[in-house]
Amino acid sequence: MSKPLFSAKLPILSKERAQAGAGGAAVSQIWLLRRPFALFGSSALLALLLVAFALLGVPQAVAQTAKAENRGDESLSAPDGAIIAMNSMEYLDDKRPLAIGDRLSYRVVEERTEPRPVSVADSGEMEVPLIGRVMASGKTCKQLASDIKKTLEKTYFFHATVIVSLDIASPKSKGTVFVMGAVRNQGAIEIPPDGSFTVSKAIMRAGGFSEFANQRKVKLIRKGNASSEPLMVDVKSMMEGKGEKDPVLNVDDVVIVTQNRINF
Repeated sequence: MSKPLFSAKLPILSKERAQAGAGGAAVSQIWLLRRPFALFGSSALLALLLVAFALLGVPQAVAQTAKAENRGDESLSAPDGAIIAMNSMEYLDDKRPLAIGDRLSYRVVEERTEPRPVSVADSGEMEVPLIGRVMASGKTCKQLASDIKKTLEKTYFFHATVIVSLDIASPKSKGTVFVMGAVRNQGAIEIPPDGSFTVSKAIMRAGGFSEFANQRKVKLIRKGNASSEPLMVDVKSMMEGKGEKDPVLNVDDVVIVTQNRINF
């Protein structure tokens, strides 16, 4: 005679017996718990329970995974994106040229230090740790950072991530003048918003005289008087305090520093 598929060795309590006697409620619970074991056997029931739990857990896990994927850009990538932006040169400002008087923050990510406050001096330069003065005026934060990066990687860093950001912009200038000839940095110079701007100050902001500059013959061409004779300024005598006046510049004036053939 073949054995039944499921063993029913555990006693089966009838509903009436379960409800009768002391502790009817507790016995009733025992009856409810033991009845499935009696019908199917402990091993088979355990397998069924595991399958049921697995089937119930899969949709929930899938749903949680889908929710995590859907909000991934918001909950995970937002903070990560902010950190990347703070430590990447790609996000630096590349629109506004820096001006004299601008206050900046400077740091090299690889140094793992706090940003350092720096400013654009009257000469248009910025003092950078390790490498000294770097021309900043007229460049954007991104351009300036790129120039500093190249210099640092020549000597001090294998890879340098330079972050330059504008903290406080200087007041709007009155306009520009142009300094040409034997100076260290030729080009347009912004007139500061306050105070007078003279020939000597313009030359100073252009980096000063170059090696072969003729400091006694500096030409000043006034706006609108290009056809007339330029005004000759003896800057050397003026610096020596010999009574030479330092002409005040107007918007779009041109200063030309002539050059000596032989340097004395």
